[in-house]
Amino acid sequence: MTYCVGLLLNDGLVMLADSRTNAGVDYISTYSKLTVWEQPGERMISLMTAGNLSLSQSIVTMLNEGLPNGDGESVTMSSVHSMTEAARLVGRAIREVRRLDAPALKESGIDFEVSFVLGGQIADRHLRLFLFYSAGNFIEAGPDSPYFQIGELKYGKPILDRVVTVETSLNEAAKCAMISMDSTIRSNISVGPPLDLLIYRRDSLKVDARMTLAADDPYYKMISEGWSGGLREAFDKVPDPDWV
Repeated sequence: MTYCVGLLLNDGLVMLADSRTNAGVDYISTYSKLTVWEQPGERMISLMTAGNLSLSQSIVTMLNEGLPNGDGESVTMSSVHSMTEAARLVGRAIREVRRLDAPALKESGIDFEVSFVLGGQIADRHLRLFLFYSAGNFIEAGPDSPYFQIGELKYGKPILDRVVTVETSLNEAAKCAMISMDSTIRSNISVGPPLDLLIYRRDSLKVDARMTLAADDPYYKMISEGWSGGLREAFDKVPDPDWV
């Protein structure tokens, strides 16, 4: 399982993904689920993946190598001219891998399960954030829905709903995403560090911060311990019911 969250804010974009993969409780490893295509001053596009790892890898490889555009040339994530074109390219890649692999997977009793969050900006275009489903269809984030999650959603959602708006600063959004991730990690053993964090400031057209946070990272430990302590303190302040 996976947990990834992307937040689209007035100030920019925050993307956070765990890196745990597993094929049963006796085989757990790590693999980065965050891919970035960056040409400073021209584009910054980032993609997070969840679901079947082999399918996700095939789709990302196809985005790197390109899909035919009908003119004998290939379109890649490094050559698209807008985020809309980038979103359509991701959808095409999902559907192409489904066409190639889904029948064989079905024979083995394996479902075609993938999901993606795509965010970024190309020069002279708007910053945008998209969520993709296994069929290759997608929806876009907006002022009323400024974040998307993929993977194990439920544990990290409450803090996002209570805190995040489009007015949230990048630093606050990164902190909220970290708390959302920690809540998920505590409740689901299949989600875990290292964590890949990306922060992008609107119109900068470059990655403004990207880091990998291990389980013993001081800030991550502070977030985890501080949030747990704060919740316990808040719980203790709520009066007990007088039903008994």
